[in-house]
Formats: sequence, structure tokens, C-alpha cells
Amino acid sequence: MKHPNAVSGNRDVSIAQIENAINVWRNRNPATSDEEVTVLCAEARCLANLYGSMIFNRATAVPRETLTEAQLAALAGAQA
Repeated sequence: MKHPNAVSGNRDVSIAQIENAINVWRNRNPATSDEEVTVLCAEARCLANLYGSMIFNRATAVPRETLTEAQLAALAGAQA
């Protein structure tokens, strides 16, 4: 099922696209922090989890259909 907010184009999402979207969200909604914890906004956090998994697995891209609704929305929102 295609998500209505899906990023158009290629069926795969590259690690560079994920990283770029994280940076967009970090610029729009800077992380909050106290002395012990830094917290990313929800959009950056869900993409950061994916990004970390891709790095760990040495993946350069993931199929778009494997992304969650939140990840798809965060990617699309970063392009808006």
C-alpha cells in the first residue's frame, strides 16, 4: 500500500536521503537537552533509528515499502 505522503521517485531510499531528512528536521526543530540527555524531535528520532540500523548493517539503501508510516511521513515532510 502506497503511503499518501510517500516521497516520489525511486523505490529505494538511500542513506544520504535519510541523513539529509534528519538534518532538515534538526534544523526545523532543534534537539532539546539538559545536562544528561539530548532529545531529537519525533521525526528526526524515527529516521535516526533507521539510519543507525542502516549503518550497522552497512546498507546504502532500503526499499521504500519497508519503511513505517512515521518514517515515510518524516521523509515527505522534510521535502516540504
